[in-house]
Amino acid sequence: MTIETASFVLRDARRIVVKVGSSLVTNEGRGLDETAIGEWCRQMSLLVRGGREVIMVSSGAIAEGMKRLGWTSRPHEIHELQAAAAVGQMGLAHAYETNLRENGLGSAQVLLTHADLADRERYLNARSTLLTLLKLGVVPVINENDTVVNDEIKFGDNDTLGALVANLVEADALVILTDQKGLFTADPRKDTSASFVHEAKAGDPALEAMAGGAGSSLGRGGMITKILAAKRAAGSGASTVIAWGREPDVLVRLTEGESIGTLLVAQTQKTQARKQWIADHLQLRGSVTVDAGAVDKLRDDGKSLLPIGMTAVDGDFSRGDVIAIRDVLGAEMARGLANYASAEARLICRKASTEIEKLLGYVAEPEMVHRDNLVLTR
Repeated sequence: MTIETASFVLRDARRIVVKVGSSLVTNEGRGLDETAIGEWCRQMSLLVRGGREVIMVSSGAIAEGMKRLGWTSRPHEIHELQAAAAVGQMGLAHAYETNLRENGLGSAQVLLTHADLADRERYLNARSTLLTLLKLGVVPVINENDTVVNDEIKFGDNDTLGALVANLVEADALVILTDQKGLFTADPRKDTSASFVHEAKAGDPALEAMAGGAGSSLGRGGMITKILAAKRAAGSGASTVIAWGREPDVLVRLTEGESIGTLLVAQTQKTQARKQWIADHLQLRGSVTVDAGAVDKLRDDGKSLLPIGMTAVDGDFSRGDVIAIRDVLGAEMARGLANYASAEARLICRKASTEIEKLLGYVAEPEMVHRDNLVLTR
């Protein structure tokens, strides 16, 4: 895809998720940058008036809380991070509400945790709420619920959260606004020969090699998290743009088809919502290892996973949990909803489906994972 044809990716996007990082929102930790927030809100209002739907995923609560509390370095204790988020969230929500209202738009604060998206019912509730807000012309402003999360349920960074939200609402595009112009082949601060990447395929392994570590002491992300977020968003058919957040009229110009930043193009069509929910699980309760024959049937023939194809069961999971399916080398190649709990799976491992009732005393399904509840991950 050329730059000329790639421009249509954003120009034709009707539903867009915009993510901004902590360093931009808080002006490198000096406090909320009201001017910058006002600019993004103005641009979002123009997009909405033009018939588009926009969701904002904004970092900055912890950084703003640190500033209000007089802290000069990011704390490591989870309760201190939660306290900073609680303090900062007040100012962050007020800033967006004020600026969106001044531009004639309503706003809504939505705080999410991974548990909200890991549970199927809560996932559907979150999706319904966001779609209803968009239908009403309201701009949802989303952040991770840092006041209640712990290390087991944190998204890890708001780049990942932006991608998950893009998948949740089946967005056409994800725009990640950062303090960098986009992706370079190497860190330009260390390698003068580094060249700018205008366009690439989302999920290309070479991109991860180009990206470095975290770029700011304020946030938890870096270019690598943006590359991985683009890969995740591409799973539901959403392309990603990584661009400088202070580029004049960046959102408007992108939707007019202008080439700004790095465009990472999704290579797949929009995934069925149920399968996307399965693919989006960040934490799995267990896994099953399958033989080479089962790998071929799953990957090439689109078949269900039968117990006879399983060689090992790991973890402690219940019926209905999302589990990983691993090949003989231990690499994840798919994931899906388990029809049997781990203890039962161990009993029927390497057994024909006709033996399930004799071994367990009942038959829930002849498959360990049905093809309708299975998604390939590589």
